[in-house]
Amino acid sequence: MALDWKTLEVFAEHLENAELERRAITKITDDYPDLSWEEAYAIQDCIRARKVARGVRITGLKMGLTSLAKMRQMGVEDPIHGFITDYGMVPDGGEIAMDALIHPKVEAEVGFVLKRPLSGPGVDIDMVLAATDRIVPAVEVIDSRYRDFKFDLKSVIADNTSAARYVVGSSATPFAASDLHRLNVVLEKNGSVVAEGVGAAVLGHPAASVAMLANMLGRKGEGWEVPAETLILTGGITEAVSVARGDWIDVRYKDFGSLSFHFV
Repeated sequence: MALDWKTLEVFAEHLENAELERRAITKITDDYPDLSWEEAYAIQDCIRARKVARGVRITGLKMGLTSLAKMRQMGVEDPIHGFITDYGMVPDGGEIAMDALIHPKVEAEVGFVLKRPLSGPGVDIDMVLAATDRIVPAVEVIDSRYRDFKFDLKSVIADNTSAARYVVGSSATPFAASDLHRLNVVLEKNGSVVAEGVGAAVLGHPAASVAMLANMLGRKGEGWEVPAETLILTGGITEAVSVARGDWIDVRYKDFGSLSFHFV
């Protein structure tokens, strides 16, 4: 890496302060256009370490930009990964405070919880399905810290892939993980359908997203894995939908479950 750890920490502090202070900033590559992939993830790792040092609990991992719709929307081509936190958890039927966010958007996803850890390289869909304990309906609320939600891939990696809040369904009908590519999802805002999708939008099958995450982490070296009994958000089945104070979000997963929440 060209950047030393002190400089990486400065970028991490800048980004995390933007989140904590609900303040939009210019993207990292405006200040450092030669930012590398390694440096982008190193900044994300610094943000994670800062949070843990303050007592924040890391509750799971997430993939981003895994659907063709999302890639087109953001003008990028490759998936990315980040982490989610305890303060980001919102119960099914709960409220999300707009005052704590900058310009949130919502996207419907599928969550995986494994019964045993997976570590790449070489992880495939079959290995993920064999290691899966349960799957759950989920919605991620993303909230880029960058002004006007405009960023490049390296900048959004540094910004922990725009992670902010997430909602997991309180109940779900048993659903065969192998059939997730056929799962139909409808996202409603204030009673009107605003986005629809099918599980195959996520890399052909949401389990492929978990496999890719395990392989991406495996390339980071020993000790990096997708752990058991932690939530993995596999990426948006639908495109990201902007929301405002007062909006109700309802998401229906055909033959699987549903969830809802409210912005206040």
